[in-house]
Amino acid sequence: MNILLVEDDPRLSALIRRGLEEEQMTVTVAYDGRYGQQLALSQAYDLIILDVILPYQSGLEVLAALRAQDAQVPVLLLTALGTTTDKLLGFGGGADDYLVKPFDFAELVARVRALTRRGSPQAKGTRLAFADLTLDVETRGVTRAGQSIRLTTREFALLEMLLRHPGRVLTRSEIAERAWEEAFEAGSNVIDVYVNYLRKKIDHGFPTKLIHTVVGAGYVLRQED
Repeated sequence: MNILLVEDDPRLSALIRRGLEEEQMTVTVAYDGRYGQQLALSQAYDLIILDVILPYQSGLEVLAALRAQDAQVPVLLLTALGTTTDKLLGFGGGADDYLVKPFDFAELVARVRALTRRGSPQAKGTRLAFADLTLDVETRGVTRAGQSIRLTTREFALLEMLLRHPGRVLTRSEIAERAWEEAFEAGSNVIDVYVNYLRKKIDHGFPTKLIHTVVGAGYVLRQED
């Protein structure tokens, strides 16, 4: 597993690098945002761990450059900025996960493994379809009515789960624990925000809406004008 770590704190980056290498991962370190962006756009990585506050260029700017290039590599933001607003800015910019410093290293490893599993091909049910919407697990391609749709890794996991259970109402806790492999925090609106992101990409401009809210229950994939 090849990982790019963009972190300007030499002590912390050394600790993370050593710990991940003990988990049999290969880690490249960049100490500023400008160099991190250069590496991210020129090399192939299985995952990018990205601080937000960086010299020369912020992590959010690096993330924006990646997504502007249509890069589908999973990105984990690792930062001291931990408010809900900060997290939504990160997720809205295309981050796949968000971990706040200080953090437990075992949790970092678990999130890294979960993100890279989502990014790898899966043999079971590689092509899923509902109405005019298709998703290919192996190629990571998503289309609706023949139009290609670009999704982040987290949005892709959410859509895959909906497509595997059409017509069934999925609760927020199911989505968090089964699609994203993490505990659902009561009171958090992150699931709702991500469903809205996905709905804008999947349903916007189409007369038939596919992703629906069931008030007090969760979300469901079904055809409805």
